[in-house]
Amino acid sequence: MRVREEIERRLRAALHPERLEIVDESARHAGHAGARPEGETHFKIVVVSPAFSGLGRLERQRRVHALLADLLRARIHALQIVARAPGEPAPGP
Repeated sequence: MRVREEIERRLRAALHPERLEIVDESARHAGHAGARPEGETHFKIVVVSPAFSGLGRLERQRRVHALLADLLRARIHALQIVARAPGEPAPGP
């Protein structure tokens, strides 16, 4: 299974997000450390989930990292996470 598909499967199953965006930004990092020619090494995730209600930014990040831990060790070099609860405003520029 492709990395992006596995990320989506895990986040949907565990967090039941209202919104989930997974962007493979690997092409922007070609030649950088951890980049592979086939891509799928650098991702940006935007996830809006009721599971994040009442949690701070760090705990939200930890939850996502825990769900993807083995992928982060072996297949994902960089992961940018925007994690919000429903109704929270998007972060500023």
